[in-house]
Amino acid sequence: MLELDGSFEDRLARAREDLNPAFIEMFDGTLVEWGRRLIENPRDVEAKVDFVTLYHMIIEGTLALTGQWFLTSYMERKEILPGWTEGFRLISQDEHRHVAYGTWFLREKARDEALKRRIAERLAELIPLATGVLVPPGADPDDYAILDYTMEETNAFAFSALQRRLKVIGIDTAMLAAAAA
Repeated sequence: MLELDGSFEDRLARAREDLNPAFIEMFDGTLVEWGRRLIENPRDVEAKVDFVTLYHMIIEGTLALTGQWFLTSYMERKEILPGWTEGFRLISQDEHRHVAYGTWFLREKARDEALKRRIAERLAELIPLATGVLVPPGADPDDYAILDYTMEETNAFAFSALQRRLKVIGIDTAMLAAAAA
C-alpha cells in the first residue's frame, strides 16, 4: 500500500519500491533521456522518431493498452467497480488515438529507409525492456501471472497488437531480427 505521509518525493520513492528494474530503466532512464533529447532539439527528426517509437509504440501501444485491457477485463469478470471500469475504458479509447498518431507518424517517416532502420533498431532495443516491464516485481520472469492472466496471455496480447501496428508502418519481424543482430 502506498503511504500517504511525507513529501511527494517520499511517496514517489515508496512507489518505486514496488517497481521492477526494467520499469525504472524504461521510465526513469530511457523515457527521460529520449524526451530530453527531443526537448533540446525539437527539429531533430531522429530524436522525434526515437521518442515516438518509445512513447507511442512501446509505452502507450504495448504496455498501457495491454494493462488497460487486462485490468478492465478483470474488473468486469469480477464485477468490481463498474463505474470506475467504464471510466477507465474511456481513457483507453483516448489512448488508442495517441497510438494511432504514433503509427501514422512512424509510417510516414519509415518511407525514408534510414529512418525505417532506425525505428527497427529502437524497437529491437525496447522490446526486451518492455517484456521486462510486464514482469511483476519479485516474480519469476519465465512464469508469472497478472490479475489471473498468464504471462503467455499478457505477452501475446501486448506483442500481437504491436505487430499489427508495425505492419502498418512497414516493419516486419525479419527487419526486427536483423536490427537485433
